[in-house]
Amino acid sequence: MTWNPEQYDLFKEARSAPARDLQCLIPERDYRRIVDLGCGTGEQTRQLAGCFPQAQVTGLDSSAEMLAKAATQTAPNLTFTQGDIARLSEPYDLIYSNAALQWLPDHPALLAQLWTHLNPGGLLAVQVPANHDHASHRLLTETANEFSDELGGFTRFGTAHGFLPVLTPAAYAERLDSLGAVKITAISKVYPVVLRGAEGLIEWTKGTALVPYLSGLGDTDGQRFLNTYLSKLKEVFPGERVYYAFTRVLFTAEKPIS
Repeated sequence: MTWNPEQYDLFKEARSAPARDLQCLIPERDYRRIVDLGCGTGEQTRQLAGCFPQAQVTGLDSSAEMLAKAATQTAPNLTFTQGDIARLSEPYDLIYSNAALQWLPDHPALLAQLWTHLNPGGLLAVQVPANHDHASHRLLTETANEFSDELGGFTRFGTAHGFLPVLTPAAYAERLDSLGAVKITAISKVYPVVLRGAEGLIEWTKGTALVPYLSGLGDTDGQRFLNTYLSKLKEVFPGERVYYAFTRVLFTAEKPIS
């Protein structure tokens, strides 16, 4: 996928609010090694480096475009690297991920894999968007189905590609408990964003949900896709103001010391 950091940052304040809440759930400890999975443009990674100056903090992302912007975030204990979230090879005291794990399939298996890379006494802290049932996402999938030939049959939540909606807070808590986690916190919270009608929804989704679709289309087909999607959005959101009740799931869990 080809990410556009500038498009993503058009709604920087709205996208940052859940991250601030997630960081508030992290207890003060003597973390030595921290990784930020899907670090994006690196602002939150730098914040972690500032909060825990004794730790070596690594921002990990698969996007060269995002990491190019992240390189402007500097701290003595901060590094960035390109890599795959699902292929961690080292242990950490804090595994942090804000708005990234939703791009990976099979969250029960993913949590188990991440858990193996968490040191005893360590903390897993995650936030994921949970708006897959919102009209904007349903209409996006509907549009993708109409462009099946151009997209090679891809849809974001298509079971053939392994992408399913994120879990409920209860399901995350239950899975973490089965892994032996303690002091589990799992919550759902709405972070409303007021957008400029259907066009505002397009601008919002261009930064995230539209990325895999537009990345797979050329300029002409991409514009046709956007026009079709916009037409559908206008039918559901005909006004000049959209109150977008963006729901997020946040959870933390500690790995006990054996």
